[in-house]
Amino acid sequence: MQVPLLRLQCGVNSYDWGKIGHESAAAKYAATSSDPEFSIEAEKPYAELWMGTHPSLPSKDLETRRTLLDMVQDNQALMSTEVSERYGGKLPFLFKVLSVQKALSIQAHPNKKLAEKLHARDPRNYPDDNHKPEMAIAITPFEGLCSFRPLAQITHFLKAVAPLRNLVGDQAASEFERTVQDSEDSEDPNDTAKNKDALRKLFTTLMKSSPDDIKAATKDLVAAAQQADTFATSSESPETNPSNPADLAAIITRLNSQFPDDIGLFVFFFLNFVKLAPGEAMFLKADDIHAYVSGDIIECMASSDNVVRAGFTPKFKDVDTLTEMLTYSYAPIEEQKLQPTDYPYVVLNASAYSSGSSCLLYDPPIEEFSVVKTELRRPGAKATFDGLVGPSILICTGGAGKITVGHKTEEVKEGYVFFVGANAECIIESTDSGEENPFVTYKAFCDLTGKEDMANGN
Repeated sequence: MQVPLLRLQCGVNSYDWGKIGHESAAAKYAATSSDPEFSIEAEKPYAELWMGTHPSLPSKDLETRRTLLDMVQDNQALMSTEVSERYGGKLPFLFKVLSVQKALSIQAHPNKKLAEKLHARDPRNYPDDNHKPEMAIAITPFEGLCSFRPLAQITHFLKAVAPLRNLVGDQAASEFERTVQDSEDSEDPNDTAKNKDALRKLFTTLMKSSPDDIKAATKDLVAAAQQADTFATSSESPETNPSNPADLAAIITRLNSQFPDDIGLFVFFFLNFVKLAPGEAMFLKADDIHAYVSGDIIECMASSDNVVRAGFTPKFKDVDTLTEMLTYSYAPIEEQKLQPTDYPYVVLNASAYSSGSSCLLYDPPIEEFSVVKTELRRPGAKATFDGLVGPSILICTGGAGKITVGHKTEEVKEGYVFFVGANAECIIESTDSGEENPFVTYKAFCDLTGKEDMANGN
């Protein structure tokens, strides 16, 4: 019987938006988890480290060089019967490290029904038929765009940013303002539906702007950003002015340097600008609009590569699909963040407890994946995880230690990646860590039974 612990060799993608050379966490981790012949090129962008069974960049067992997909399909016990049957013998999630130097596209991921439709119609641009809800956990300070701002903020920018109003047109802006006035914070379902419809119409008008109109508006927008201290402010509604106009002006200037004359510069005023400190997270449901701006993150998603793009990208844009598919939910920044909780299925030893070690669960409202972040802050600190009715993938992002499953123990260093099979107790222990350099791991897993227990309050 094979011990269900495999050290993985994981590939890294090089995209234009990735961090350069050794600045990229994805590249640093790939250098330790990848082929021995892989070396980081100082001037090359490295964007994504992929961990999983997705055929675009499948992980391999470091010892046998067989793909993880081959191994879990040959030995169903590694996945569990329940998970294997539900997801066709493939890992239900794709685990990644992203290193973002340059903004990546204004985008959304389709729900399952739409993904099937898009894949059947256009398999070149939509390569599979699965949905792609995803979660991002910051490992360095991170900036991103996530879902639509509260309507009062959008109304403010329509009044305070003349190039934005000129681009959508005064008639469309005024109609939106009249519709949502006095109902921005209403919890009445009828008001919410009316507001979402008004937001859909206005946003669609923006996204259908002509290239010439976008270019002219961008020139005016960048000129306005030169007046940094008063950018996007209004004397008519000072209570809704941005807290730091200079920071907002700097972001617009930076984004224009990356994507000149791009519609994304104006989409910015419709979406929440989110800053995540290390350890903070946000969850993106299917059909939610978002974009990543800068920073390094752990990302976990349903196993799919479907993206509907419409800005900040040289790739295929599908504006019609994007504007039709979005939920048009609007909410403050704090509601976009996913708050972690203590993980219930772990035992920390005395050394871990006394050193302030932690084991936090990031648990989005879907069944395909959850993520546990463990920090062990003293040599000898140990975390013992109960076996799960499903597979796990673990990556170390700091410090050093060891991992034990059954009678097999492996050394763990920064960037090492392991697959842990279903129903296997997993023990991780710090061997060289402290307050300044804790032993940090992220473990993505699918446990259908655990999701049911949590949903039932058990």
